[in-house]
Amino acid sequence: MKIINIILAILFTLFAGWQINDPDPWVWVSIYGLVAVISGAAIFNKHNLIVVYIGIAICVLGIGILFPEFIDWIRMGTPNIAEEMKTERDYIEFVREFFGLIICLVAMLFHFYQIRKLDSKK
Repeated sequence: MKIINIILAILFTLFAGWQINDPDPWVWVSIYGLVAVISGAAIFNKHNLIVVYIGIAICVLGIGILFPEFIDWIRMGTPNIAEEMKTERDYIEFVREFFGLIICLVAMLFHFYQIRKLDSKK
């Protein structure tokens, strides 16, 4: 588990850093940064279930907000969202953000189950 936590901490720190040039960097640096901090703390077996719950809630809320845009993208026939980094079309940014939140949610759920597993051993 320690290796996975190290990888997650590094990846989400990089993700947060790449968001600096985003139109709304404070949102994405905060979200990716939260996952990086939780992953970093987990390296040292420091877990806080309440913080993980807050992270899960933020991800689920964001996914819910962006879900209609995701459905619109599917209705368009799932056009390429990776052909260029600078987005000319709004749906590209929304769909990328949607998938970013899915990735964050998966990491948060990993930490949730990691904490539950540790608590069950006590």
